[in-house]
Amino acid sequence: MILPIYGYGEPVLRKVADDITPEYPNLKETIANMYDTMYHAHGVGLAAPQVGLPIRLFVVDTEPFSDSDDVSKEEAALMKDFKKTFINAKIIKEEGDIWGFNEGCLSIPDVREDVFRHDTITIEYFDEDFNKKTEVYDGLIARVIQHEYDHIEGILFTDHLSILKKKLIGKKLQNIMDGKARPDYKMKFVNKKGR
Repeated sequence: MILPIYGYGEPVLRKVADDITPEYPNLKETIANMYDTMYHAHGVGLAAPQVGLPIRLFVVDTEPFSDSDDVSKEEAALMKDFKKTFINAKIIKEEGDIWGFNEGCLSIPDVREDVFRHDTITIEYFDEDFNKKTEVYDGLIARVIQHEYDHIEGILFTDHLSILKKKLIGKKLQNIMDGKARPDYKMKFVNKKGR
């Protein structure tokens, strides 16, 4: 089922999300709905707070990035098959070079800005079957995970921008809150009933 994506300004996007247990109600259905919602909106990641759930859950599928000119053939091959569910994730290390990439967010439609992040991460999480994992990722896969991880920490990519950049996009952010954004997917806006 395709869910509405919560837009910039919705309080749930600013909450540090809560851990869940394997007994979380309708977990498999929630995960399936999140993938459906992400694919419908042409995203590469989606966190539970973006669909109104303040829980530590996000999904990632980097396949759309696999044909990007910005990646090597080796990285493209990794991205083509990278689809994972992250539950109760905790980034335990960020390292390597800090590099910029033009990021966007389904909760902040029509806004894209360069964000600087570490190249390599080590992350602990549970998969959809609650198997515990500790893995290391780098490049664009690490970046997508960092972006989605920020969501479960109540952080948006715009928080990484300079004060000047934030001022320059201020009107766009207000338009999103007021429901004036018109993405091609269903959204819930803080100052207006969802469409």
